[in-house]
Amino acid sequence: MRWIIKLDEGLGWLSKFCGWIACVAMILMAANVFYDVLMRYAFNDVSIGMQEMEWHLYSVVFLMGIPYALRTDGHVRVDVFYTRWSNKTKAWVNILGAVFFVVPFAYLIGFYGYSFAVDAYHMGEGSGDPGGLPHRWIIKSVIPFSAIFIATAGLNMVTHAIRVIAGDKEYEGEHSAGGLA
Repeated sequence: MRWIIKLDEGLGWLSKFCGWIACVAMILMAANVFYDVLMRYAFNDVSIGMQEMEWHLYSVVFLMGIPYALRTDGHVRVDVFYTRWSNKTKAWVNILGAVFFVVPFAYLIGFYGYSFAVDAYHMGEGSGDPGGLPHRWIIKSVIPFSAIFIATAGLNMVTHAIRVIAGDKEYEGEHSAGGLA
């Protein structure tokens, strides 16, 4: 049981790190939008590169926020049923959801996202707009990169559920079965 606890804590740390990355990207995106609006309306100056950077940062927020949402139980599910179940039933549902949905979905994202990023790299893909950002493969590589963390978050759901099913009272008291925080 001790190795499950260590694995659970390590996987949880990775998901929280993804949340930190998403948070930093959100702050940078807000600063970018502020700069873009200020330049556009106060100085009548537009930067295509800065506008493209907004959706690049938003992509990082979204893709790196998914593992954190899974860790903190911020993802969508049918809570009408889920909230009424016992902690052990919730844990079994989380195991099944992680094994049959989260991890296979992460595999598909990683598999197809990898070739998507590699193709962009080989083509030397950049923005089609003048003044746009070059090296579009960088942002496209975040897709398979995030798939790795989504899979680890799915495994974290399993390790958490195992701890709940095993009756880790100290852990169960600090954390709800659905909430992995």
